[in-house]
Amino acid sequence: MVSVDETQITPRKTTQIAKEDIQLWAIANKALKGLPSVESVTASIDNLEEKYELGKMLYYDPRLSVNGEQSCNSCHDLSTFGVDNLSTSPGAIKGKMGDRNSPTVLNAVLHDSQFWDGRAKTLEEQAKGPILNPVEMAIPHEDLLIDRLKEVEDYVKRFRSAFPEESNPITYDNVANAIAAFESTLLTPSRFDDFMDRDFTALNDQEKRGLTVFLDANCQSCHDGAALGGMQYRKFGEINDFWTVNNKIGRDKGMVTLTDNPGDLYKFKVPSLRNIEKTYPYFHDGSIWDLETSIHVMAKSQLNLDMSDEEIEDLVAFLKTLTGEVPERAMTVPELP
Repeated sequence: MVSVDETQITPRKTTQIAKEDIQLWAIANKALKGLPSVESVTASIDNLEEKYELGKMLYYDPRLSVNGEQSCNSCHDLSTFGVDNLSTSPGAIKGKMGDRNSPTVLNAVLHDSQFWDGRAKTLEEQAKGPILNPVEMAIPHEDLLIDRLKEVEDYVKRFRSAFPEESNPITYDNVANAIAAFESTLLTPSRFDDFMDRDFTALNDQEKRGLTVFLDANCQSCHDGAALGGMQYRKFGEINDFWTVNNKIGRDKGMVTLTDNPGDLYKFKVPSLRNIEKTYPYFHDGSIWDLETSIHVMAKSQLNLDMSDEEIEDLVAFLKTLTGEVPERAMTVPELP
């Protein structure tokens, strides 16, 4: 255990605090962080309110797909924690399915990059990808979408309001910019954040044991930061071949297909653990449907650990404290023009 000067830690609640709780908080605080405020995350966005409303409308609008049936929310449903709870998602072209699990958009603004292979560095880049992807929303070229939006009087007004300094504000870049502004607000504070804010009563004894298991196993070496993930790229199966641990998991080659670097074989962006209780199924191909099995796979393949049933049960209890609250305003489906 690290040595902690208890006089330098002021609990948010003034009930009697156990030394073990302070020690646990101090160790957790080295690698893990509570969520920042929406205000701090969005401070650099001009005309945030106008961009938020425009971005929200675009996020829910099926006009962004070639068949007029798929929206961003189809695969990243905010009512189900930003996912569709499918292994892979159907696209706008009948019979075509994506080849990787759709990750949640919640807290994605805190990630170093987007997509399983990190090919988009920002939310804006990510927003552009699915719209033109032939397996996803399948718009054949940017101009088709822009022409659609220019035909809608409400969009003409909203783009002008969101981007007042531009003479031609309805552009593909601004579509992505507005969607990213909306997504930047999708933070989900949880009881874990209360604990990190020094409310040591926010977690019960089992949940604290689970956090201890998490830290003792060194899970934070990958799942770090405010999102508990999203900041690193790691090989799936660093110690033991994941497929021999559980042969249901597909042998997607990972980032190597993008970089052509042999060192990137089976390497993926580390997913966030926030809301992990709700964002099943798990892994890049959505092949595992329960937390217990996924923990066993990760412990064995990444850390060479055989966790006991009790350790896994406690760890699951801790992970459930990362389930937060989706902003109610974001989940209210807008009236589309």
